[in-house]
Parts: sequence; C-alpha cells; structure tokens
Amino acid sequence: MSTPDTCVRARAEIVRLTSGINGLDDSIEGGFPFPSVILVAGSAGTGKTTFAMKYLCEGAKKGEQCLYITTLSEPTQWMMRYAMQFDFMDPSYFDDQIVYMDLGDKLRTMKPNEILNVIDEKIAEVMPTRIVIDPLTVIGNMMGGDYRQFLFDLTNRLKNWNAVTVVTGEVQPNELYPTEIAYAVDGIILLLLSDEVVTRRKYVEVLKMRGTNHATGRQPIDISRREGIIVLKARF
Repeated sequence: MSTPDTCVRARAEIVRLTSGINGLDDSIEGGFPFPSVILVAGSAGTGKTTFAMKYLCEGAKKGEQCLYITTLSEPTQWMMRYAMQFDFMDPSYFDDQIVYMDLGDKLRTMKPNEILNVIDEKIAEVMPTRIVIDPLTVIGNMMGGDYRQFLFDLTNRLKNWNAVTVVTGEVQPNELYPTEIAYAVDGIILLLLSDEVVTRRKYVEVLKMRGTNHATGRQPIDISRREGIIVLKARF
C-alpha cells in the first residue's frame, strides 16, 4: 500500500505550440500551451501585428491550418502590402494554410451572440491549429456595455477548439494591458516601449502563462525584415 512518502504525483504533460518568435519559446518552456488563448498587448508601434503574422507563418511553414481574423475592415491586399515586406512571409500561405476573415462589417450590423456564431462557424469550416484576432480592442468601441460579457463568451468558445488563439490588444497611455479580457486568457505577453525619449527601445515581457514556468522581467527585442520580432538574447 502506498504512503504519502512513497507516492509520486504524476504531472500531466502539456502539449505546446511554438510561437515562431526567435528566443521567446525558450522562456515559456517551448511554446504556448495547447489549446489556449494568449493576449499580446502593447501600444501603437510595438509590433503586435508583426508578432501575430510571424506566429501564423510559423504554423503555415509546418503545414498547419491557420485563421487570421481582422476587425478593421481592411482588404486582404492592403494588409498583404505591408506584411510582404518581411522575409518570412510567403504569399502562397494565404487562402491555403492561412485563411483571412474580415469581421469589420459584421461588428457594425450584428449582435454580440451573432458575431460569436459567425466566428464559431468559420473555425468549424477551417479547423485551424492557430487563430489570430487582430486587434480585439476595436470591438469594445462598438459594443459598449456588452463588451465584457462578449469577451468572456468568446474566450470560453475559443478554448473549446483545438487551437492556440493569439488576440492582440491596443493599450491606452499608462495601461499595461486591456483589463477587460486579462482575467479570462491563459497567457499575457506585453510588448513595451522604454520611457527614454532619445533612445527608445522595445521589450517583451511574459506577464502570465498558465501551466508554465516562464521567465519574468523585460527582455529587449528587435524588429527586422528578415526575422520579424526577435528576442535579442537569442543571438548570443
């Protein structure tokens, strides 16, 4: 008969999905927990969309199905015009491994539950391993008092699918992350600008990652055409 001293508690193995961000996976035990919902938050110009695109291209490169949902009513060709400046982008990914969905018009005409159903239907059609919603915070300006409940329902539905969803959130001055969704997500990654005006630097910080012994504190990053976002310590 086993005693408390002789019992070994089995720890469930967490499957992980690589982020595609050079140097980040080393600080989160190899990648994002699968499935999960990850918030990537930052102010304008910190690299949120670049992060999201690199994450999707990492999956496409491996033959995974991916779904990119935009809330900005932005035509595919307009988004591609800028995304194709990065070396890691391959136009053949789109409409094949990466399916593009524009949610902008629906946000203006549909009720919250209808929008949730549209997202569910698209996920069921594509069956993606990776999902991006970019940017999520735009929805709050259109929903008013229904926004918090919408976010709760959205994150719960996303967790029911076999996918890792990255949602991006724009922050206000002196705000680290959008508080309305932070409690419901499995991970929070901050993209930050230093306070120095003359020599501004960009940083990444893993604030939260459930089931993960993650690194803490800010790590400097760079954004280049060749690699997208890279955690600088990864070069050494």
